Amino acid sequence: MKCLYCDCTESKVIDSRSADDNKTIRRRRECTACGRRFTTYETIEVTPMLVVKNDGTREAFNEEKVRRGIAKSCEKRPVSAADIDEMVSDISKQVYNSMMSEITSKAIGEMVMERLKKVDEVSYVRYASVYRSFQDISSFMSELKKMMRAPREGKKDGKEE
Repeated sequence: MKCLYCDCTESKVIDSRSADDNKTIRRRRECTACGRRFTTYETIEVTPMLVVKNDGTREAFNEEKVRRGIAKSCEKRPVSAADIDEMVSDISKQVYNSMMSEITSKAIGEMVMERLKKVDEVSYVRYASVYRSFQDISSFMSELKKMMRAPREGKKDGKEE
């Protein structure tokens, strides 16, 4: 790190503390040549993740859009804010851990539905009805029938374990 005052490249760290909700480290440094102090900030470099929408346009991945979609489908349902935060966090991690620079909106929608199905089936159906754009009642019913045929996690013979 180059000193602001004398351009010396040698400095020592006097104090480090986290800032910005533990996403940044603030370091107080002292130049070994002139003795003056200055502050630097260290952050993780995030590679921008682009979402390829159905019409081919691209936009930056936005956790808040995912959160709003999940929250809307969970309205008036027994799904806590902590559950929603956990789903958003899991999806965000999965998106960034994919090591790709682009992901389709369809893939993100599938991730959301996978998690909603485990948390609350009514919220899942609400989300799926918008996401899959059911054109009529028969396509909606076929999705419900698929859900009813699928084995339910943690349950045997319709009873909780």
